[in-house]
Amino acid sequence: MAIKEISATLSAEGLSFGIVVARFNDFLTKQLLGGAVDGLVRHGAKEEQITVVWVPGSNEIPMAAERLAAHSKLNAIIALGVVIQGATPHAGLITGQVSKSLAALASSSGVPVINGVIAAETLEQAIERSGTKAGNKGWQAAQAAIEMANVYKALGVPVRRN
Repeated sequence: MAIKEISATLSAEGLSFGIVVARFNDFLTKQLLGGAVDGLVRHGAKEEQITVVWVPGSNEIPMAAERLAAHSKLNAIIALGVVIQGATPHAGLITGQVSKSLAALASSSGVPVINGVIAAETLEQAIERSGTKAGNKGWQAAQAAIEMANVYKALGVPVRRN
């Protein structure tokens, strides 16, 4: 008996994407957005296949992502934000809730939702993950979105047509 293996390519041709970006810490989230769009386009997506939605902060990302999933024909959604830990547990509460909400949305909607929200202890860590030494997490989220959209296609998961 042969093992059936399903994997996907990194081709974004013919796919559509939504990107929800937090305006809070926009000096960093703009870098993440640039990386994500560049990653999608370099892998074959057309700019008109990309919808960008700005929200006030990372806490609001799941709400906008849910609306995109429910009322669009997207193959994947990318969530981008930057939460930096301060002296209170506020950052941990936000990132934990955002992660749970995005995972639940991906499960309930049938649309891959990629969590590209950076949770950093320091500003320096956030800067590194937004496009310097540690790479651009927006680019990495775009690659994950492309791959998951293609995995869903390979599995025969239809894109909802609302």
